[in-house]
Amino acid sequence: MYKIVIDSCGDLTEDIKQDGHFVSVPLELEVNGVRILDDAGFNQLDFLRRVKESPVGPKSSCPSPEQYMKSYEGEAEHVYVVTLSEKLSGSYNSAVLGMNLYREEHEDGKKIYVFNSRSASVGETLIGLKIQEYEKQGISFEEIVQKIEQYIDSMNTYFVLETLETLRKNGRLTNLKAFIANTLNIKPVMGSTNEGTICQLDQARGMNRALEKMVQSVIARTKDCENRVLAIAHCNCPERAKTVRERIEQLASFRKIIVVDTAGVSSMYANDGGVIIAV
Repeated sequence: MYKIVIDSCGDLTEDIKQDGHFVSVPLELEVNGVRILDDAGFNQLDFLRRVKESPVGPKSSCPSPEQYMKSYEGEAEHVYVVTLSEKLSGSYNSAVLGMNLYREEHEDGKKIYVFNSRSASVGETLIGLKIQEYEKQGISFEEIVQKIEQYIDSMNTYFVLETLETLRKNGRLTNLKAFIANTLNIKPVMGSTNEGTICQLDQARGMNRALEKMVQSVIARTKDCENRVLAIAHCNCPERAKTVRERIEQLASFRKIIVVDTAGVSSMYANDGGVIIAV
């Protein structure tokens, strides 16, 4: 028996949500004083409207150690936990504290391991799917942990945003940069670093050109495509995600490509029209 716990920044497909092995632990969002739980009841369109109308940027707070501890309970002998990057959130540390609390209160020999995804969104999703793949192969807990850490080392995450307003409101970007980008329609192509922070990889004028540059970066930096699963998350732009998928399929043959709409935390950062790729 195994369980895969993923914080709600991980964007899960409907199949994964119905799979009894996956558990989502929700973060909490706040927009202009209104608190919204990032769970099954999350309303993306209402959230995006609130973000657009708010004079201040939305915020998120990570699950408590107690929430994580509760998610570890049950019959599963192996519990794998996947959190968004430790450099971007306190979710990882909270999950580790939850593990320590669980071990203090239980002596059931349950094996628990917390992975720092060094990613977010569908990067977390891919890690969860890879854990399940190894569990189905009957690999030992310890070997799965080792293999997943190696898998995380090999992963990259990319994204292009329609608007920089959330980053500006959160103080992650100067008003001047945001003004110039919006006025000149410059779209930065962003990516993850090895440490799990965010960096700018490229930029282009116009969304279509930026998406093309992102796709080219994905293809150039990904080895052994035919044996890898690629994931695309989009924030309220299914046609844009479809176009990106078709372009990737023209350039490379991946083992599988999954596409999913963003949940709460990813919607907060991607904002309306944003596209994220993890592989």
